[in-house]
Amino acid sequence: MAPRRNIGDFDASGSDIERDWVERTDCWERVERVLLTDGQVREYQLPPAEGKRDDPRWPGFARRYGFDLDRPVQWEVEALEPAELERLVMEAVDGYIDREALAQVMADEEQQRARLARILGQQQDG
Repeated sequence: MAPRRNIGDFDASGSDIERDWVERTDCWERVERVLLTDGQVREYQLPPAEGKRDDPRWPGFARRYGFDLDRPVQWEVEALEPAELERLVMEAVDGYIDREALAQVMADEEQQRARLARILGQQQDG
């Protein structure tokens, strides 16, 4: 079974979502974070926001990534430019798209639109 893909903020709670999802749902063996990751934060040089001091996950998160324990920080996925955010999401799901099925659905939708346009045209003429 393919892993579930996850998008979320890079913060103490967000980094625990994958583990929590697998544990609570019992429907996925693993969850893979697509974004926002530590590497993406560094690559795009995203600005940090103040983190939540009362988040019990902060100390472990800070130690794991080498952050100052006394200065909680977080990064919002919305800090990425919208076009880049879209590109990264599409890149992450591209390998799971059945191109033949997608083409058939799109062709069916186009036929449905044409039929609806004919019906609407007949109603307006009549």
